[in-house]
This record gives sequence, structure tokens and C-alpha cells, in this order.
Amino acid sequence: MTQHRKGLVLDFGGVLTTPLLLAALAFERREGLAEGTLLTGLYLDPEAIRRTEELERGTLTQSRWNQAAAERLGIPADNLMGRIFADLRPEPVMIAAAAAARRAGIKVGILSNSVGLTPWNLYEGYDVERRYDALVLSEVHGMRKPEPEIFRLVLKELGLTAEECVFVDDTAQHLPPAAELGFATVHAVDPARTVVALEALLGVPLT
Repeated sequence: MTQHRKGLVLDFGGVLTTPLLLAALAFERREGLAEGTLLTGLYLDPEAIRRTEELERGTLTQSRWNQAAAERLGIPADNLMGRIFADLRPEPVMIAAAAAARRAGIKVGILSNSVGLTPWNLYEGYDVERRYDALVLSEVHGMRKPEPEIFRLVLKELGLTAEECVFVDDTAQHLPPAAELGFATVHAVDPARTVVALEALLGVPLT
């Protein structure tokens, strides 16, 4: 007999929102940048990667990240993070699935590598404190995915073991460390497919 999981841990950006990449591509078009400029300049450059990790740990402010990233790209720094992700929208299929899981008695938490809360707040308007049973943001705790300690922290907040939980993330490299701890994992590529996978693992309808 299949043992269904009792907890659901969700990444935020790209899972409960529309895809980050599509928002980034739209930003490049608005700024008149060549496609791929953002990825190459900020997410493949070692120094830029280091700064982003510091941002996620809360040791670098979003404003300082904006300034450094703007200099790298040759564009204005004003609210750069907000401009990059201005096209992000709530992902209704996943938000509804999370709500259905909670109604069915599943504990649902968010585990997010955050990007600073000011001047732009990724989580604003999502009512995350009320809609979820746990909210673990990397900058608040000085650790980030894929470090095992942050997965253990969200488990503590939920009062569950890894073997009782499913972890969902759109970043593939965050999944193996969670699986090593005992989570069932789902790579979020398409919301409808993610929901089907979660229904099988949780044993409850989510649509």
C-alpha cells in the first residue's frame, strides 16, 4: 500500500509565480538588451554569482546588488530587481493546488532563496504568512538552498520529517539534496504536470 506524504514544501519564484526566465526575457526586450545578456552577465559570471549568493543569505542588500548588477549590464540601477521581474505574475494552478492541499489536511510550507525585501518585495500581494503553514526565506536565516540546513529548518517549522514531505522546485539542482534527506521531489516545469505528480504523492485531489 502506498504511503502518502503529509507535507508539501514549495519553492516560490517559478513555482507559485509564472516562470522567472520569461520575465527576464521580457526585461531584456524592454531595456533594449540582446537576448541572453542578463543570464550571461549576472548568472554565469563568477563574481555576479557570488553577489547573488550574498543577497540570498542576507549579507548584501538588494540596493547594493542593484547597483553592482546595473554597472555590469550598463543600465540604470533604480529598482533593478523589480524591473527584471516586473512581468512575474501569480501562478493560479499552483496557488489553487496549495490551497486544496491545506484544505485536505496537508501542511504546506514555502522555502525560498529570497532576493531582498526592499525596495522590491517578491512576496508582496501573495499573503504568504496567512496562506501557508511555514515560510522560510533564505535571507532571514543566513542560509540558502541547496544547503541541507535550510531544508531541515522548514521541516522543523512544519513539524514533519523529510520522509513525510514532498519538495517542489523549478531549479533542478535544488532537488538532489532534498532527496538525500528523504523528501520526495518534483521538478516544476509545467504547473498541470506538477499537480498530477503531487496528487499521486499526497493522495488528495488538488484541482
